[in-house]
Formats: sequence, structure tokens, C-alpha cells
Amino acid sequence: MGQKITIEPVTRVEGHGKVTIHIDNDGNVNQTRLHIVEFRGFERFVQGRPYWEAPVLVQRLCGICPVSHHLAAAKALDVIVGAGTGDGLTPTGEKMRRLMHYGQMFQSHSLHFFHLASPDLLFGIDSDPMTRNVIGVALANKDLAVQGVMMRKFGQEIIEATAGKKIHGTGAIPGGINKHLSNADKDHFLNGKAPMNIDNMISWSQDALEFFKDYHSKNKGIIDQFCEFPSSHLSLVRKDGALDLYHGVLRAVDKDGNIILHDIDYQDYTKYIDEEVRAWSYMKFPYLKEFGKQAGWYTVGPLARMNTAEFIDTPLAQKEFQLFKDYNEGKPSHKPMHAHWARLIEILHSAEKMKTLLNDEDLMEGELVAKGKKQSEGIGLIEAPRGTLFHHYKVNEHDQIDMCNLIVSTTNNNQPMNNAVNQVAVREMSKKPEITEGMMNAVEVAIRAYDPCLSCATHALGQMPLEIALFDQNNKLIQKKRNV
Repeated sequence: MGQKITIEPVTRVEGHGKVTIHIDNDGNVNQTRLHIVEFRGFERFVQGRPYWEAPVLVQRLCGICPVSHHLAAAKALDVIVGAGTGDGLTPTGEKMRRLMHYGQMFQSHSLHFFHLASPDLLFGIDSDPMTRNVIGVALANKDLAVQGVMMRKFGQEIIEATAGKKIHGTGAIPGGINKHLSNADKDHFLNGKAPMNIDNMISWSQDALEFFKDYHSKNKGIIDQFCEFPSSHLSLVRKDGALDLYHGVLRAVDKDGNIILHDIDYQDYTKYIDEEVRAWSYMKFPYLKEFGKQAGWYTVGPLARMNTAEFIDTPLAQKEFQLFKDYNEGKPSHKPMHAHWARLIEILHSAEKMKTLLNDEDLMEGELVAKGKKQSEGIGLIEAPRGTLFHHYKVNEHDQIDMCNLIVSTTNNNQPMNNAVNQVAVREMSKKPEITEGMMNAVEVAIRAYDPCLSCATHALGQMPLEIALFDQNNKLIQKKRNV
């Protein structure tokens, strides 16, 4: 009797979706799908609004990574007001935005690793779900839990100092920024009472990496063998090939590390990237046009950035980057669980970058805004915590937004997440073709490695219990389980 297993919603991710696993009469998995069931609307909501409102409006897509949308929209509008792309801003404008962005990367990555991912690492995929959560982490490893909370707090305070608020700030405006960094904020971040200073954040970032590497050495089965499939990878890189989370050219590499998208100006992204719509998901499927819908999909995010970048320009993170590359023999890693390793390297890099910027006098003085000849169209890309984020706008003669296209990081990772779900589901169901809590969480662990923000991808709110239902080939419900 054919069966259909549904996991709905997926837990410990931002937003919600469901997973269906279709089983044939012999108990074998013949199809899996990650359905994104929230509805997407912001591309329509902003039409008709004055273009300068976009950086504030679009960050309502998400309360987890609003800074990413805020800055991507501002970068697109820089082009529209004639300020150029990324490097066309005043030194103060660019550096304040970068500080804001590194604060965002730091707090978001800390949230994901310590709160969402670490319960699976500390307690195991099959452990009691009543323990396998952030409260369980706090009880089992108080120091790790405290570090996670305080690191996120530090990043949010950086955002508040640069954007005006911790969530949904207004700091970035078309052509630049609307404030300098205050002397009080600078002194607080550089010299504040421990642990709330940048040197302590750098030290804690190193501690988190040591924790992960020690765990990895003892649990290679979970990190290395849990899931793996070949993929192309895409991200921004600096023109010299360095990791750059704020600005750069667009590069993609194939599964062997060969460059297949050669450092293009992202204003031309529509020449190279298209999006496919599939009936069973509100989230689109982007792909590289040259390779077509079937072969052109790619991965974005921390792991992709480690695979596309040639080096990191901060010394402590570069040392960790080299260890990561050496472990993978210089080739791209295709293990989704390695994304946690990559994410921690980026936490350290972000902390180092914040320290450099906090010691830069340009944040305290200088022109805030640059302007030039107005354009009718602009594109802004940024490396959000979850991967490459695209914002594309066209405006009319009345300064109203006529067109908006958003390709968010999680949308870029749509096909890789589906592939990961399939691989894990096939393995888990081959052990015992029935619903178990451990099987349900194993599928979620595969999704969670991508740190998906389904709210960003589809822009809605929802409750977060997990529901799994088993159907026969006639769609008759024969079993249903729900975790709260």
C-alpha cells in the first residue's frame, strides 16, 4: 500500500513549511518535497510606494534578518539616486553600513548555531525532544548557552547603534546613511565591561569554533556522513577573490571548484539567472540559465561562501578558513552539516571586522550621503546570513516603485534543501518505514543546516508545532503525530 508522510510545519527554523514523503507499496521512498506553504506578497505590496520607503518597508519581511533586506534595498536605491554600487558611497556611508551588516551577521549566526542547531549536536538527533531545545542547552552547558545569548545581544546592540533600532531600523537611506557612530557607543563596544566588548566577542567566537571542531573530531558520522551531494555554489566575492559579505562581484563554482560564473557585475544578474515556478510550492527555484533548469541550480550561504572565496582578509578567520579548506583537500565541501563550521568562521570574521571598523574615525565624522544622476532601475545584492540576497527595483517618473523582484537566500537554496530532504528520508525510511520522532527530526536537521528563513522567502507568520501524517495510496489518513 503506497503511503504519504507529511511533516508540517518544520520546526526550529524561521517561518514554516511542511515536508511530504511519498512511499510506494514496497515501503521505498519514491518522492520527497519541501513545500513552502506561506504566501509571498511583498513584491506587490511595495508597488506604488515612493522608492525611498523601500529600505524601511521591505525589512518587515522578517524580524530575524531585517538588516539584510534593509541594506540590499538601500544598495539598489543607491543606483537609482546615482550613488553607484557599493563602492560609490562616502567612506562614512559605506563603513557605517558595513558595521551594521557585520553586527547582523554576528547576531544571526549566533542565534542559529547556539539556539537552533546546538541542541541536535549536544543531545543527538534521536534524543528526547523535551530536552533537545535551547532550554536543554542551558541546563546541560550553561557557559555555551550564556555565550550564545550574549553574542547575539552584542550584535543587536551594534545594529541599534548604526540603524537606530535593534529590529527594523532606519539607518541606511538611498545614497548612504543617516547618522554617525557616537563616541559613547564606540567606547562601549571597544572598552565596555566584560563580556560586552569586542575583544571578548572575538575570544568567544574562537571558543565556539574550538567547541565545534572538538565535536566534529568525535562525531564525524553526524557532520561528515549525515548528508552529502554534489552542487554548484554561488556568492559575492571581492574583486580579488576575498570573502566579502557586503559587496562584490557575483561568482559561481561547480562541484569541483571550477569557476562557472566569472565574477560578473550583479547589475547584470538577469542575463545569467532565472527562476522556475513549481505548482507545489510558493517558493521559486532559481537556476543559472547557461546550465538549464535541471542542472543549473546552486547552493548559497556560509558553506557556499567558503567554497567560492579564495581567502579571508582577517587573520584569525583566515587561519580557520585554511583549516577548513585543508580538511576538504582544497575542493568544495558538499556536506550540508559543514555549513555550521562555515557559519562559525564567519562569526569570527565578523567580529574581527567590527573591531577594525570601530577603530576607524570615518564612522565618527564625514559626509553621510552621496548622490549623482538619477536612474530608473537599480539592483542591490548582499551576502545575508543565509546566503546571497537579490533586491531589484524599477521606478517611474513620479518616484514610485513600478517593479520589485526579490530572490532571497532561502529561495536560492530551495533545490539543495529538497535534495537534502530526499537523501535523508531515503536513508531513514530504509531502516524502518514508519513515522518516528527521530526520523522526523533527521529530516529537519537536513533542512536546518541551511538555516532557512521561510518568512523571508514567503513573508507570513505561523505557529511552529510539527505535524506528520501518514496516508495510503488513496489519500486516506492512517496515522498522525504532532509535536508541540
